Amino acid sequence: MKIGPYHLRNNLIVAPMAGVTDRPFRQLCKAMGAGMAVSEMVSSNSLLWGSDKTRRRANHDGEVEPVSVQIAGADPRMMAEAARYNVDNGAQIIDINMGCPAKKICNVMAGSALLQNENLVGQILNSVIHAVNVPVTLKIRTGWDKDSRNATRIAKIAEDAGIQALAIHGRTRACGYSGEAEYDTIAEVKTRISIPVIANGDITSPEKAKYVLEKTGADGLMIGRAAQGKPWIFREIGHYLETGSFLQQPEVTEIHSVLMAHLRDLFEFYGEATGVRMARKHISWYTKGLAGSAAFRHSMNQLQSGPEQIIHIDRFFSELGAESQHLVYFHPEDEEKWAA
Repeated sequence: MKIGPYHLRNNLIVAPMAGVTDRPFRQLCKAMGAGMAVSEMVSSNSLLWGSDKTRRRANHDGEVEPVSVQIAGADPRMMAEAARYNVDNGAQIIDINMGCPAKKICNVMAGSALLQNENLVGQILNSVIHAVNVPVTLKIRTGWDKDSRNATRIAKIAEDAGIQALAIHGRTRACGYSGEAEYDTIAEVKTRISIPVIANGDITSPEKAKYVLEKTGADGLMIGRAAQGKPWIFREIGHYLETGSFLQQPEVTEIHSVLMAHLRDLFEFYGEATGVRMARKHISWYTKGLAGSAAFRHSMNQLQSGPEQIIHIDRFFSELGAESQHLVYFHPEDEEKWAA
C-alpha cells in the first residue's frame, strides 16, 4: 500500500485513539506488524501547543517511518497552521479528523460534526492540503446519523481536493460504537473514488480482516480497539492474509515481556508519575480475559509507583505461567467464578 511517496510494509494501520496511540503504543504496534500508525489527534488551537500533552504528541523521536499525525478542528486557517506546526515537528503525513464522535469534539463542530457541513469540509481540506508539502489523509464516518449518510459525497470532495487516502469507520456519529459496521457503505465509497480506501470498524480477528477486505474491496484495514492489550493482532492478521494459516496464540512469557517493555517505555516517555497512571489501562487490557485477572486488575488500580506495578505484574504472570505456557482466556463474566 502506498500513501504519497511512502510504501507501507503492509495494509494494516493502527487507528488514532485519544489517550492510547501515543509514541510508545505506535512503536509497539509497528514492531508487532502494523504498516503504519496514526497519532492521537492534535488540536488546531495554537494556544494548546505549548502544553505538555501537545509537546508529547508532537514527539516522534525514533519512530519508524512514516510518521502520521492527526489534527482536529473546524477552522480552515487554524487547521492549516496546525498542519504546518506538526510537519515542522516531524510529521510526514497529516491526517484530518472528521470521524471522532466524542461530544466535546462535536460540540465545537469538529470531528464527525463536520460531516454536516460539506462546504466547510471542502474548505478545510483545501486549506490543509495547500499549507503543507506532505501527503494529507482523511478519517470520516459514514455520516452524522442514519438519515444523513453522506460518505460517498464526502469521499468525492476529498478526492477532488487532493486527499491521498481515506479511512472510513463504518458507523454514523449517532451510532457511536454500537451496532454493526456498515461495510456496504464502505464498499460503495470504494467504487466511487480512485484513492486508497481504508476500512475501519469491528476488525477483531484474522478471519474478520479477510472478510472485510473481500466485502468492501478496501485497499487497507484500520484497527483500533482490537489492538488494545493485543498489539500482536497485526502480525496475526498479516500472517493469515499472506498464508491462510493461523499463528499460535502468544505464550505467557511473551505477553509478560511485551507488557513489561511497554511499561518501561511509558515510564520513560511520561515520567513515572504520569506513566503509572497511563499504564493502568494498558495493564487492564493486556490481562482482561486471563484466568484470575479480575482481582489482579482491581489491585493494580490501587498502586501508586512503577516498581509496585512491576512487582505485581511479575507475580501475576509467574503464577499464570505455572499453570500453562499458553494464554487461557475466559469470558469476562466467568472471571469471578474462576477466581472463586
